[in-house]
Amino acid sequence: MLALFSGLRMPWTLLGWVALVPWLAVVDGARSRREALGLGLALGAVFSAAVFGWFAGSVQSYSQAPLWVCWLALLLMSPVVQLQFPLAALARYVARRAVDASPRLSWLPPVVTALVYVGVEWFAPKLFADSLGLGLVTQEWLRQGADVAGAPGLTLVLLLVNECVLAALQSLRAPAERRRAGVPVAVAVTLVLALTGYGAFRHAQVTEATRREPGLVVGAVQANITNYEKLKAERGTYEVVRMILDTHYELSDGLLRSGPVDFLVWPETVYPTTFGTPRSEAGAELDAEIAGYVAQRGVPLVFGTYDLDGEREFNAAMFLGPDARGERLEHTAYRKTMLFPLTEWVPDSIDTPTLREWLPWTGRWKRGPGPKAVSFRLRDGRSLTVAPLICYESIFPSYVADSVRQGAELLLTLSNDSWFSGTPAPRLHLAHAAFRSIETRRPQVRVTNSGVSALIDATGAVVAEVDDNQRSGLVMRVPVTAPLSSLALAWGNWLGPVALVLASMLLVGASLHGRRARR
Repeated sequence: MLALFSGLRMPWTLLGWVALVPWLAVVDGARSRREALGLGLALGAVFSAAVFGWFAGSVQSYSQAPLWVCWLALLLMSPVVQLQFPLAALARYVARRAVDASPRLSWLPPVVTALVYVGVEWFAPKLFADSLGLGLVTQEWLRQGADVAGAPGLTLVLLLVNECVLAALQSLRAPAERRRAGVPVAVAVTLVLALTGYGAFRHAQVTEATRREPGLVVGAVQANITNYEKLKAERGTYEVVRMILDTHYELSDGLLRSGPVDFLVWPETVYPTTFGTPRSEAGAELDAEIAGYVAQRGVPLVFGTYDLDGEREFNAAMFLGPDARGERLEHTAYRKTMLFPLTEWVPDSIDTPTLREWLPWTGRWKRGPGPKAVSFRLRDGRSLTVAPLICYESIFPSYVADSVRQGAELLLTLSNDSWFSGTPAPRLHLAHAAFRSIETRRPQVRVTNSGVSALIDATGAVVAEVDDNQRSGLVMRVPVTAPLSSLALAWGNWLGPVALVLASMLLVGASLHGRRARR
């Protein structure tokens, strides 16, 4: 059931309202803390295998490690990356013990379970920031609630509805309790209607604040050229870079012939070497060629490359265009901060020659300085301020909110999802991107090398896209939306820590109450 839900496609996303009911019922039967903890660990492993089984294959393709080793690593990581299941199960057991001493606290286990689940998802390291609330990305009105507390807020609602369904079923099974089944049903209906009503209200607000005519025209290129390292080994580095650039020039020229474009965007690391600090004469010539292309076409270009600072190398987005006077080209680099563990970055504390020998595919990039809004000139001289995001950064709500609070009018995401092509990962990444637009109420231009490239409006709707494993140029006509405030933009990912504090207070209070009741 969870595997079907994780596909983020209708009608399977509707399963999120009931997907956890069987597991919650089983945990209610746990006779000890150890048993409850075991049930949580078991579901975490099942969840990892069912929802992220594709990751083992992607790791195998990237690292060339045996597939069974990759599967073993995935399952061994599950207690850490899916820590919400064992800790929520343990908290539920403790809360039920308090209810045994005081039946009036029957509401406590469901509430504590939901709060601990959401709080631990915030606290624990999760590679893909997965949360049940992401499944509501397919629901136009329901997903608008993310501007209050992000996807975790929607997860909280889904969990509480699951609890209501379980309570109603348990009441129906006991003849003496059947009359009480209507209470949890009424609570569930109220939650769904409240979320729907709020979503309809906010959707109408955003729609009203959005002009019908586009205020910005962006040319996005998705060339679908993947596995650079393999191509370099087969054809040589220069020939591969030459082929990549020629393909992007050709697709870009096709976009420019279709009509005026304010700026062009190429994806993450499309130019797989340093720009502005060439390492060879050939590199200097290619740098000059890219600058010449921009100058000749008269259109600014944003593209993924590497940026060098002494011996420190960064994954970067390069903004190349005219200066304020329009007399010469200038370039500004945004350096990626949130790097994917091991494949892009290794913490200094564990970065040793032995680790590099065991895992030769580990990355050597350094972390950038953090969120940054970048202003640059468009084709017609107007200035645009964007929040640049590179790939992994788009899954972090607070990081994106920090960038937007610096004055960004548009989210601009450059990504490389090619290692996950053909899996659910590109759609999962797209869902995260949609939620960042909802939370900040900013439109988003998302450009990837292999898909899914997309234009996302401030309601989280995908207005235009190029699907996974496709080659195409796409003209994105970005709607202009008047700035709107939201709690998620102001406070970032605030619900997690609040949920943990509330859950702790409830558990401590219930335990003290239970001890007094037993005396």
